[in-house]
Amino acid sequence: MKEAVLYEKLKEKRVKCNLCNHHCQILPQKRGICGVRENHEGRLFALTYAKAISEAVDPIEKKPFYHFLPGTKSLSIATLGCNFRCDNCQNWQISQGSKGEAIISGFDLPPEKVVEDAKKQGCPSIAYTYTEPTIFFEYAFDCMKLAKKEGIKNVFVTNGYMTADMLEMSKGYLDAANVDLKFFDDKLYLSNCGGHLQPILDNLKTMRKLGIWVEITTLSIPNLSDSKEMFEKIAQFIKNELGDEVPWHISRFSAGISYKLTDLKDTSLNTLEMAYDIGKKAGLKYVYLGNVPGHESENTFCPKCRTKVIERIGYQIKRIDKNGCCPKCGYKLELII
Repeated sequence: MKEAVLYEKLKEKRVKCNLCNHHCQILPQKRGICGVRENHEGRLFALTYAKAISEAVDPIEKKPFYHFLPGTKSLSIATLGCNFRCDNCQNWQISQGSKGEAIISGFDLPPEKVVEDAKKQGCPSIAYTYTEPTIFFEYAFDCMKLAKKEGIKNVFVTNGYMTADMLEMSKGYLDAANVDLKFFDDKLYLSNCGGHLQPILDNLKTMRKLGIWVEITTLSIPNLSDSKEMFEKIAQFIKNELGDEVPWHISRFSAGISYKLTDLKDTSLNTLEMAYDIGKKAGLKYVYLGNVPGHESENTFCPKCRTKVIERIGYQIKRIDKNGCCPKCGYKLELII
């Protein structure tokens, strides 16, 4: 355990956690919504500090990041727990595994070892992923500080429900974030995830202001997040509020790995291609389809002359650009390399 950051002490030994936008007020000996932050006699502790549930080396494209260090590997770590309860979660065994359980599972993996492992594996980045990195921020933050000293980048794969205070603490340490923008409807966020839309929209804008590279992923779920109107709202938000260079990934839903939505069909290719066309029509430079290996929309094209500059099949990539520029017209692509 480690004493938490960003919390307030209240009367009668209650505490208020200000790490995410739930702002849980927690009674003594109780935990917050995430299941891994516990009040011990008026002090809040992170139960998963240096206690990983997963460590692996992944292609950075798996996160997915298509414009941040393309073609490289990322050391990926996670702990138990999440501040959401998404019905569509594909990692529900570990994201929801701590809720209601007395014992927090995991193995010892101190920050020093995380950075050492990244160096040994030749990973230029560390990804805090699989579950929600916001709820193991103390652990991630110590890793990030050590990683920076070694010239290693840090990336979050996140639901975007952290507080602005947490993002401010991360300034200078968090290099990139892929944020799930699951819906553009507050009621759907509340019913499917247990959270609200507006804090995520606000955080996306804050990330951009702080200089954090942002890519956005929307999982297209049949009957929930597959309408023309919702795709249009998301595309317009990205274009008008974040910038047309922000990549938008639209991923195919698969019922076979879903937490609760097992009775739905997988997303149709027609729906995904409709979303792709909406994104391009809105003026987004980079729109991608996910979980459709071999589809042309996995590739990166020059926004100016449409020359293919990065070719992808699944997680295999071939860079055709010249030092981040289009080989045909010289357009400076939005790539961090």
